[in-house]
Amino acid sequence: MYAFTLERPASVADAVKLAGAGGKLLAGGQTLLASMKLRLSAPEQLVDLGGIKELTGIKKDGSNLTIGAMSRHLDVANNADVKAAYPALADLASRIGDRQVRAMGTIGGSVANNDPAACYPSAVLGSGATIVTSKREIAADDFFQGLFTTALEEGELITAIRFPIPQRAVYEKLRQKASHFPLVGVFLARYDNSVRVAVTGAGNGVFRHKGLEDALTKSFTPESAAAVKIDASELNSDLHASAAYRANLISVLTQRAVKKALA
Repeated sequence: MYAFTLERPASVADAVKLAGAGGKLLAGGQTLLASMKLRLSAPEQLVDLGGIKELTGIKKDGSNLTIGAMSRHLDVANNADVKAAYPALADLASRIGDRQVRAMGTIGGSVANNDPAACYPSAVLGSGATIVTSKREIAADDFFQGLFTTALEEGELITAIRFPIPQRAVYEKLRQKASHFPLVGVFLARYDNSVRVAVTGAGNGVFRHKGLEDALTKSFTPESAAAVKIDASELNSDLHASAAYRANLISVLTQRAVKKALA
């Protein structure tokens, strides 16, 4: 490993200063450390967020659930408030990667990285959540901007994510067996007057599917989802699956999600 310095700030303010001076933020390290080992990334300074207490904690406040950015996947999966108020989110967290990844990976790191096949972005976008940062609050619809790209500015870090609790939500995915990332994942959330459907693993980033949302808002049935044509023209095609296969998966997984939501 090449030489670099490691800073361990005790506050968000200190972390922001270090990041603004060129330090690379380290949350769970599940992506960054792997890329460093492969020499795909070579930061001269790492800023470890693990010691900042204000970035941890999970609390339910009325109709919202707020999760600190440094909450590990296992924290979210096992938290009593999450399991009671938003079981779909707990279920999603419990199935990310493998046990080692769940023990180290963080919700803030996953969302900030915005891997096009990550699970958490689908929950954030599918819930219409709010990303709270060291500078501002950003609506999920404005946050995700494509392949590994977000609305975060230089030196800005996620402090928490606030989820509005839906009436019912379900996360369905078909896992790519080698990487454990979803080949396609669909997060469906039903609110009083609307349904949100977010898809991960199928395109260059997480996205909402308006056709499915409109159909399910009008009639929340598997048949309504099945009747929606899924356009494959802008979906990924690679050695794991063709664009047409991914389009079919979006339809099938959404139908399964609706069935589970109605059960």
